Amino acid sequence: MTEVSDKLAQFRASIDNLDAALIHILAERFRVTQAVGQLKATHDLPPSDPDREKRQIERLRRLADEADLDPDFAEKFLAFIIREVIRHHEAIAAKNED
Repeated sequence: MTEVSDKLAQFRASIDNLDAALIHILAERFRVTQAVGQLKATHDLPPSDPDREKRQIERLRRLADEADLDPDFAEKFLAFIIREVIRHHEAIAAKNED
């Protein structure tokens, strides 16, 4: 049983490292999208860009398929991120209106 416990601990350590990497990557992504939101607000551009979002979803579905990841899951994940980014952009735009 020790061998199984050791292997499980190794897997879990890898998962923990990957989770940490995901959080840091998401934080960096949101720093960049905050800058995009500020630029959009400064130039009176709309918070969302449906054409770009559509292209990004198509791109992410292709990448997911190539990586042997469920494209539907990848699309749901990106949709969640896009909704959050748009919410941030709307807040930045509202703040700039004041």
